[in-house]
Amino acid sequence: MVLALAAGAVLVVALPAQAAVTGATVSTASGPLNVRSGPATDQKVVASLNRGAAVSVVCKVRGEHVSGHVRNSSTWLRLGADRWIADAYVAWSPARNVPWCTASGKEATGAKVATAGGELNVRAAAKSSSDRRGAYPNGTAVAVECQVWGQQVDGTAGKTGVWYKIGDKRYVSAAYIKWSKGQPWLPWCGQDPPTIPRGGNAGFIKAQAPAAKASDKATGVPASVTLAQAILETGWGRGALAREDHNLFGMKCFGSPGAHAVGCRDYATFECSPTAGCFDIKATFRAYGSVADSYRDHGDLLANWSRYATAMKHADDPKRFAKEIQKAGYATDPKYADKLIGIMDQYNLYQYD
Repeated sequence: MVLALAAGAVLVVALPAQAAVTGATVSTASGPLNVRSGPATDQKVVASLNRGAAVSVVCKVRGEHVSGHVRNSSTWLRLGADRWIADAYVAWSPARNVPWCTASGKEATGAKVATAGGELNVRAAAKSSSDRRGAYPNGTAVAVECQVWGQQVDGTAGKTGVWYKIGDKRYVSAAYIKWSKGQPWLPWCGQDPPTIPRGGNAGFIKAQAPAAKASDKATGVPASVTLAQAILETGWGRGALAREDHNLFGMKCFGSPGAHAVGCRDYATFECSPTAGCFDIKATFRAYGSVADSYRDHGDLLANWSRYATAMKHADDPKRFAKEIQKAGYATDPKYADKLIGIMDQYNLYQYD
């Protein structure tokens, strides 16, 4: 339902966050649709639904991109606890607005304007100086499509550089948006869908090699070394940071995402210190639009930071390069270079330099 407001504003009335969304029907070419334990086809099959079966949907997340019978989509629908289906195989009648799931993926959550009482301006871009495209009164429900990184704003929901896209050239600052059941795991606008490792170790190397080679050509950092680092640091691409935000090298944010990343996102990590033992921490990492952007950002870091100048002098010798970046403090593991060299040798990664 759409109501016209003054100054060109549009009020989007969202469905109640906890209401099950009906009107969804399984639509396959012939056979049943697999129900999985997570929003990707590498997750366990827990059930199946016959063609034509009606389903009630709790909420949605961004998952693996699927080319389905109805549409090509990276949206996955939560039906219940550990029960997910690809929206690519779902027909809607009538079309419905499905709420986002919370970051934990357990329940639906809705977004509302939360100001001190005044209106929230809608802007043509993610900064307060861009053209005004109307305004929302306090308490208005808004349908968020995706998020972008823009001007830092300190508002009722905290200080953040995140802005929400709510339509074509229509953005509101996340600093004035509160979620009914907690923040969802929103995609970044224009970001590639999650990277799902395929084909074992050989498949991972094949998929990653073009990005590593492109970074090598642009920065001079050996592709063999960056491939080995990606393997070692992501566990062959299985880590959440690599899958969700294409961050292969654990690159952190320090106030802004930098030139190659699309935004900054908080992750809970588990780290160990020789003196303090192991502990959980929360860190803010860079989110990339693609795998290629992650490799390029990492390559620029090594190529342009003075502490790695000695390593760059030996860019034509990957083994020496690996040892030099360790000496320069890239990693605290005393065997880091040896591990990289072992991976490069085992899989002949030198062929990509």
